Amino acid sequence: MSCKEHNAEERNPHHTELYGSIPKTCLPIVYHSDYNITFMGLEKLHPFDAGKWGKVIHFLKEEKFITDGNLVEAREATEEDLLVAHTKRYLNRLKWSPVVATITEIPPLVFLPNFLVQRKVLKPLRTQTGGTIMAGKLAVERGWAINVGGGFHHCSGDRGGGFCAYADITLAIKFLFERVDGISRATIIDLDAHQGNGHERDFLDDQRVFIMDMYNCHIYPRDGYAKKAIKRKVELDWGTEDSEYLQKVELHCEGALNEVRPDIIIYNAGTDILDGDPLGGLSISPHGIVKRDELVFRAARRRGIPILMVTSGGYQKKTARIIADSILNLHHQGLIGPEAMEGEGSSSLVMSLMSGPGSAGSAFTTI
Repeated sequence: MSCKEHNAEERNPHHTELYGSIPKTCLPIVYHSDYNITFMGLEKLHPFDAGKWGKVIHFLKEEKFITDGNLVEAREATEEDLLVAHTKRYLNRLKWSPVVATITEIPPLVFLPNFLVQRKVLKPLRTQTGGTIMAGKLAVERGWAINVGGGFHHCSGDRGGGFCAYADITLAIKFLFERVDGISRATIIDLDAHQGNGHERDFLDDQRVFIMDMYNCHIYPRDGYAKKAIKRKVELDWGTEDSEYLQKVELHCEGALNEVRPDIIIYNAGTDILDGDPLGGLSISPHGIVKRDELVFRAARRRGIPILMVTSGGYQKKTARIIADSILNLHHQGLIGPEAMEGEGSSSLVMSLMSGPGSAGSAFTTI
């Protein structure tokens, strides 16, 4: 199907609250306290730190980078929003607690009434999903955006897994394709430790989306079918360290963006590559993660391509501090912040929009 045919098919968007106007005084950093999952300690049964997003915000506030007044508050994605990427059948399946227990890998959810599962587990994930969709629009308008959550890259339109119940990356891209003029090509740079099989399945036959995926090839999900969608595949071995890792990040990010110039980059910035992560199996230092994010943003900035970052996986308590340190470093490097919105390298599309109106051996998998 051609791009023109895709656009003709999709240009009948539903009403959504996720594409509302955001004051220019707000930084394009999206968050809501509802991101954090807390319910009778059940969240502790999965290695994911289900409160890490709030900790990131706490650290950024401590450093005076953000305040409640300049943060963008995420909104929950509605069922109509979710249907842009998901099948009705899949969303109906989430109304069964055993299905959600399997997807989130929290077995006791099987025994809870679904209304509690919806409120305490799925609503936070829907709010993070809404945050990614909102951040997509903000990235185009401002040149960059960060959702301090999201990155549910194991979920596709008709199936979830690995703690991923909603396909937020797919949704953000589809919203942009159907609602924002001039956005017809997207590149996903997925640097989480795990293969992003969800968005790969969703965009398998869609030539508008270029996928670069760099991951530990020995761990979940090992989805051979989804790998067919990867245009630039970089498979890492157990224990890969900073030097090799950063060389590959720089080489392949530059190569991917030279091969196809997208209208937007979606950057899945998982911190489960950190040395000691129970599920990632790699050995990257905190400094290596900070440098990795800088390399990706610098590649986007150099070309004037809007970039949306989502935080994805990361299974150690210290990952929240590292995410915050990385965001602060991006600011110190002049790659994000108010001054980065209008500086040298901004694309003509961004400027026109701104000036116009209006693991093996573990029972758990992972984001």
